[in-house]
Amino acid sequence: MNQRKLVFAQLMQHLPLSTFRRCVSRYAGEHKVKRFTCLDQYLCMAFAQLTYRESLRDIEACLRAQAAKLYHMGLRSDVARNTLANANAMRNWRIYCDFAQRLIAIARRLYAEEPLGVELKDTVYALDSTTIDLCLSMFPWAPFRSTKAAVKLHTLLDLRGNIPSFNFISDGKLHDINILDQLLPEAGAFYVMDRGYNDFERLGRWHDAGSFFVTRAKSNFKAQRRYSHPVDRSTGLICDQTVVLTVFYSSTRAKASKHRFAASAFATPNRASDWSF
Repeated sequence: MNQRKLVFAQLMQHLPLSTFRRCVSRYAGEHKVKRFTCLDQYLCMAFAQLTYRESLRDIEACLRAQAAKLYHMGLRSDVARNTLANANAMRNWRIYCDFAQRLIAIARRLYAEEPLGVELKDTVYALDSTTIDLCLSMFPWAPFRSTKAAVKLHTLLDLRGNIPSFNFISDGKLHDINILDQLLPEAGAFYVMDRGYNDFERLGRWHDAGSFFVTRAKSNFKAQRRYSHPVDRSTGLICDQTVVLTVFYSSTRAKASKHRFAASAFATPNRASDWSF
C-alpha cells in the first residue's frame, strides 16, 4: 500500500503558504469564518482546474467521492456546493490576485535563463485577447450582442517559460487597443502583438519608454520609405526599411518621427498589412 503523499498534496506543498496567509490577512478574508477557510477554497478551485471540473456540483461530487482522503489533500473541512459558491461570491478576489502575482514572480525567476530559440537576452512578451462567450440569461451583467453575453480576457505572456505576467478581464465590448493604457512598458523588452493594437500615439509612448514592439500594419497604412538596410534573405526577411508616416494624424500622434519595418517571406510582400514594425 502506498504510504506517500497524494500527487495533489505534493504539488500544493510548493505553495508559499506564509505569503498566502499575509494576503488573507491583508483583506480580512477569514473575518467571521468558522470552518471553510480561504486555503480550503483555494485548494478546491486548484483541484477543479487541474482535473478539468466543469461546475460547482461536479467539484462537490468528485471531492465527496473521496471524502476519506480530503485531509491528506490539505482540506480541513467538508466541501459543499453552497458553501463553495458563497465563498466564491463573497470573499475578496484580491486575495487570490495578489497571491497569483507572487507565484508569477517566483516562476519568472525560475525560467529567467530559459532559452527562447532566438539570440535575445531581453524579455519577449506576446499580447493578445480572447472573447469568452456567456449565456445572456445567466450573465445579464456582461452584455455583448443583442442575444449574447461575453467577457474578454487580455493576457500578456512572457515567452520565456510561457508565463502570464498580466491578466485583465473586461466586458466583451472593450477594444483591444485600450489595454495598452493598463500596461507599464518595460525598457528593453519586446512586445509582439497583432494589428488590433496598432495605435501610433500609444505605441509612441512605449517607444519613449525604451520598449520595442512588433506588430502588423492595417490595410490603410501609408508610409514613405527613407532608408533600406541590408538583410540576409536566407533568414526569411525580404526587406528592412526605415519609413516615415505620411498621413497627417498618424505622423503627429506618433512620438517617434521614424519607424523601421521588416517584411517577412512568410507574409505576402506586396500587401501593406503584412509589414512588421
